[in-house]
Amino acid sequence: MASWKNSIVIHAPADKVFAYVDEPMGLPTWIPNMVEVRNVIGTGAGQQFEWTFKIAGLLLRGQTVVVEHVPSKHVAHQVIGTVDALLDHFVEHDEEGTVLAIEVTYTVPVPVLGRLAEHIAIKQIGRQFDAGLENIKDLMEA
Repeated sequence: MASWKNSIVIHAPADKVFAYVDEPMGLPTWIPNMVEVRNVIGTGAGQQFEWTFKIAGLLLRGQTVVVEHVPSKHVAHQVIGTVDALLDHFVEHDEEGTVLAIEVTYTVPVPVLGRLAEHIAIKQIGRQFDAGLENIKDLMEA
């Protein structure tokens, strides 16, 4: 298992930031290499959707289920598919704006990628989420 976590201060209202990261169809606008989100069913806890993500030149597919949803504060996604993961978004009001924190714990598909590619994929996933935080900041502050 690998993990990554980081946070960023965004000069925008917390409810606006939460609404943006909580909308599955918007994921390709801020997560680099998120190719597609489709078949969104429901909202809040129990919401489900399918996705396609590109890493190391491979298209990985899977499904996400929202397992915890606290409006304007926290959402937890259980990711099932080629990559298994738990993805958390935390939004908190701060005197400087809104703090958005993202934590991901995941398993890289070694049989699919191979050991050498596993190391590269772990670094690439971290860079993608770092870029995602910056993307959200840019979009929310525009």
